[in-house]
Amino acid sequence: MRLAFLFFTLFFVSVLRAQSDVWTLQRSVHYAIEHNISLQQNVLNQRLAALQLQQSKWSQLPNLNAGVSVGRSYGRSVDPTTNQFVHGSYDFVGMTGSADVLLFGWFQRRNTIQANKYNLEAAKANLDQLQNDISLNVATGYLRALLAQEQVRVSAKQVDLSAAQLEQTRKFVDAGRLPELNAAQLEAQLANDSANLISNISAYTSSILDIKALLNLDFQTPFEIQAPEVNVGEQLSVYAMTPESIFQQASQRFGSIKASEWNLLAAQKRLRSAQAARYPQLGLNAQFGTNYATTFSEITGGSLGQGTPSELYYVQVDTLQVPVYQRTFNYTTRRIPFGSQLDNNFRQTVTATLNFPLFNAWQAQYNIRQAKINLSSNELNKYQAELKLRQDVYRAYNDALNAIQKFKATERAVDAARRAYNFAQKRYVLGLTNTVEYLTSQNAQFVAEINRLSAKYDLIFKLKVIDYYLNKELTL
Repeated sequence: MRLAFLFFTLFFVSVLRAQSDVWTLQRSVHYAIEHNISLQQNVLNQRLAALQLQQSKWSQLPNLNAGVSVGRSYGRSVDPTTNQFVHGSYDFVGMTGSADVLLFGWFQRRNTIQANKYNLEAAKANLDQLQNDISLNVATGYLRALLAQEQVRVSAKQVDLSAAQLEQTRKFVDAGRLPELNAAQLEAQLANDSANLISNISAYTSSILDIKALLNLDFQTPFEIQAPEVNVGEQLSVYAMTPESIFQQASQRFGSIKASEWNLLAAQKRLRSAQAARYPQLGLNAQFGTNYATTFSEITGGSLGQGTPSELYYVQVDTLQVPVYQRTFNYTTRRIPFGSQLDNNFRQTVTATLNFPLFNAWQAQYNIRQAKINLSSNELNKYQAELKLRQDVYRAYNDALNAIQKFKATERAVDAARRAYNFAQKRYVLGLTNTVEYLTSQNAQFVAEINRLSAKYDLIFKLKVIDYYLNKELTL
């Protein structure tokens, strides 16, 4: 009894000291879904797919561009306001704008939008699939920890029984009813049971660390699993199902199947979009512009001066030479204001364009061939996903049936081992059997109990796999 108490104390000090917070399977699954890094990455992929869809919708809007240029010109150049050559330096300002819109392009952009929409649905399906996978992984780790905890309990009970039997045998030895060999054999058995207990405690601690890692939970966080009351008989509804019916339900809800279907639809739309690039496209273009230059001026007033004879030009009338009078013109100018120049120089053009793709280095044909290969690849991916799901469902169904038979066999083995141990214990007390036979019966019962626990949790896991394919919430 003292040794049993010692090992129980070791167990509670080393394991339960850091386990004051109870975690159910449902809480563990929800925490894993909220904190799993792979899941967070898939959430980002879904957001990226949503942005791509939004961008493809915005691509239907016209392209608008505007520009402003400011500078100074030196030397001989063309005046932007008069298109004449000028000498010297001047300042200038130019403003331009344009708008382009595709009127008809054989639904190229609409097919791209549909493809991006299907890609978004595929990303959502992949996210759902990952959530289900994480739930199953958490359930696996949780059941493994439960099994380890139950093995610790059975091992501790075995230590307690061996310690009690040793105490009773020691009394018989002291009274002279049994030889010292019996006590020595029981001491060896108690030491062996104690070693099993320590080994199972270590396995339980490791299973807790594993599930914390799976949950992305700090190892210092208290974590105590809750052993539920599970009635295995109530969960054997698998007998009423067939693997084909399970597959049909799974194929309608499974994320990997739905994602492959959405990806196939997206590939079909990508192919149509690539094919549309071979045909003419009708577009509309509008442009406007204006400019300002410091050389652009206007006359504000003027007057004629007195005529003076010119020394260079004469008009001969018969033999008479008459001088030509040249009059001067005096005028004043001013620079046209900035706003007036922009208004006067404002220009607009509207152009309808029908573009024929004659040759583009086989880019269109390359895109079409690539889209066809991508379509064939997605068809194979869809077939492979369905085939893998069917194989996994049939395997899981067969494993569940085998686990049921194994669990029932271990229950019968436990009943037989218990009866044998009870008989051996009574015979040992009466001195009708030796210690070796008694310990053999005791060890057989211990092994049967451990095997039944292992078979029980293996069966629960196999049944949870069926629930996983049926898209049921994984609960205990």
